[in-house]
Amino acid sequence: MFEVHNKNPFTSEDDCLFIGVQNVPEKFNGQLAQLDNMFNGQLTELVKQGDISAKCKQLSIIHTLGNMSVKRLVFIGLGNPKSLKEEQLKKAFGRAFKHAQKQKWKSIGIVLDSFITETLPFDDVTYIIGEAFPLATYHFPGYKQQANIPDVNIEKIDIFSAYDQQEINAACTTGYAYGKATNSARTLVNTPANLLTASDLADYAKQLADTYQFELEILEKKDMERLGMGAMLAVNKGSVEPPKMIVLKYKGKEQWTDVIGLVGKGVTFDTGGYSLKTKAGIVGMKTDMGGAAAVLGAMEIIGELKPEKNVVAVIPSTDNMISGNAFKPDDVITSFSGKTIEVLNTDAEGRLILADAVTYAQHHGANYLIDVATLTGGVITALGLDKTGAMTNDEAFFEQVLEASLESGEFIWRLPITESDRERVRNSPIADLNNSPGREGHAIMGGAFIGEFAEHTPWVHLDIAGTATVNKDHDLGPAGATGVMVRTLATLVERF
Repeated sequence: MFEVHNKNPFTSEDDCLFIGVQNVPEKFNGQLAQLDNMFNGQLTELVKQGDISAKCKQLSIIHTLGNMSVKRLVFIGLGNPKSLKEEQLKKAFGRAFKHAQKQKWKSIGIVLDSFITETLPFDDVTYIIGEAFPLATYHFPGYKQQANIPDVNIEKIDIFSAYDQQEINAACTTGYAYGKATNSARTLVNTPANLLTASDLADYAKQLADTYQFELEILEKKDMERLGMGAMLAVNKGSVEPPKMIVLKYKGKEQWTDVIGLVGKGVTFDTGGYSLKTKAGIVGMKTDMGGAAAVLGAMEIIGELKPEKNVVAVIPSTDNMISGNAFKPDDVITSFSGKTIEVLNTDAEGRLILADAVTYAQHHGANYLIDVATLTGGVITALGLDKTGAMTNDEAFFEQVLEASLESGEFIWRLPITESDRERVRNSPIADLNNSPGREGHAIMGGAFIGEFAEHTPWVHLDIAGTATVNKDHDLGPAGATGVMVRTLATLVERF
């Protein structure tokens, strides 16, 4: 897919050549001056006339008309190089890759050195290329009958640079692993619930374990009954599909210490139970396993890159259905931890299965915990659709998660948990906890509830209800699932 060359990029025979344009110079310099000479100064004229633009993310396409072996030049505007950010460059490449795929160009050359700035060195730029390519060209095929026309995809990307070829290849490979794993998570979230049950999710985890030699454990319903996972079992009571508690363990160090626990909500479809969702609100609930997908995507990256860290991933998976056997408001259940829970809202089911999963992660030796979940509509009300809500019981650990999110370009915003919030969650006349104290601060209530089971273990909760999907195409992907938090979780593990 990627080939690195230390030679003149203007000898490329690819279908197109990506070239970065920083600002709009009155006169081309360096490599671009060489290119301009090949066109007898005509490129400078095109800049003056506005046909080649340096506006950030602007694409200007010039056909070479036989002046070069490459068929067309794609100038990618970078704006002011001093203010160019990684995320802007990633989106610029994403836009260019999407255009190339739409035009059915099979091969792309990239003049890497034209994209390097004072703040973005060659290895960062190469990583961005590796990540942006799979993200931008991702497509969920769906289930429509297809015309008998063969797909044309980008088959080769040639990277031309004077910098070290091995370092470029390593950065590009790492970026590609991050992008590809994010796409794996996207596909899981986009898959309809009748085709992705808890059993299917467990089978997917088994494939990951076989590919990357992870240790695998899958608890069946009878195992959960034996262990007393009453919260998980309560949510599953209305379903004909058996629940699965999925565990993947990656041992990157000799001793099983400093273990990072990744816990992902795996509700494959959420009706809300007897606290039934509205007709509009129930559509799209196949995506309620976005947290599980994020954890599985992160484990794919960990398997590819093999960091010297210890990780345990725990995914509680079931659907939340209605039947004569389903759990009800006013029920009292006993969690795996022994804490009793009064059920006030059967649509607050995610925190119930996460309660047992968080406890089980601790049983597997997790010293740090992150749970990821499409947990509440309240986080959308509070933060909108472009921000992941975060809560924590440990400042130092949260700072590491925050740094990972900034590096990944996945924005999170911390919401507080106060003693008053904890008291509301503990306010039940007949049980240790209640699962839904009311509408006020609902996103915080969900986090505070899970925090009761994290107890003194450093813990961060990430509510991705708003960020797990988008409703329109963007520079780094199509409408639908985003695979959000895959890259943040993997970056955290790598940098921890």
